[in-house]
Amino acid sequence: MQGLVIAIGFVMLVGGFAVLAVQYRPYKIPTGSMAPTLQIGDTVLAHTADGKSIGRGDIVVFQDSDWGDATLVKRVVAVGGDTVSGDREGRITVNGHRVEEPYLAKATVLTTEFSVTVPEGRLFLLGDFRGNSLDSRSHLEVASGSVPASAVKARVEAAILPMSRAGLEGRTTAFDELGAPRAHQAGALLPAAWTSVGGAALIVLASAAGWAVSLGRKLQGRRKA
Repeated sequence: MQGLVIAIGFVMLVGGFAVLAVQYRPYKIPTGSMAPTLQIGDTVLAHTADGKSIGRGDIVVFQDSDWGDATLVKRVVAVGGDTVSGDREGRITVNGHRVEEPYLAKATVLTTEFSVTVPEGRLFLLGDFRGNSLDSRSHLEVASGSVPASAVKARVEAAILPMSRAGLEGRTTAFDELGAPRAHQAGALLPAAWTSVGGAALIVLASAAGWAVSLGRKLQGRRKA
């Protein structure tokens, strides 16, 4: 029985870890442009994804040569076909709908006013710290500041380091009134993590139980002797 429990625990441990290893990648936040949601130096786990599966409000990891080829992290605020505009306080309107974004940092610097229509197959990206972010507003002369959806490498689902800031990035509902594509819930991250933890716990408990039974038998044998 002990061997069966340990085997089940091992399968859970390896299976959960395999899901994490295949579907997720760690990234370090390079700038403070996503504060307060993500701070400079935070390490996040991001679900590998292509731009076709990204919705408004998702935080994405992307790389685009027009932006210097660095790996960057920003929030998608508009998709192909959307008309997006912003005022000098960093507030945005998408398709005529003023979007209330509770996660934004309080801007201390006036930002650029803009109004563009995002070309099909592309995404418009902004940092949550609108007063301190080089984002689509800084590249309006190239495809209205957008990046190709194919530039997306992954969707951020959780912060893991430092431990004081570890946790899932909750799905924002700020853009839901605009309809699809909506921001995504965290995928298999939490179930896979708990499966691995549960598997490890089973192995430890089964091993401890086996050791206790073995010790009990030895003590019982000594008493009989």
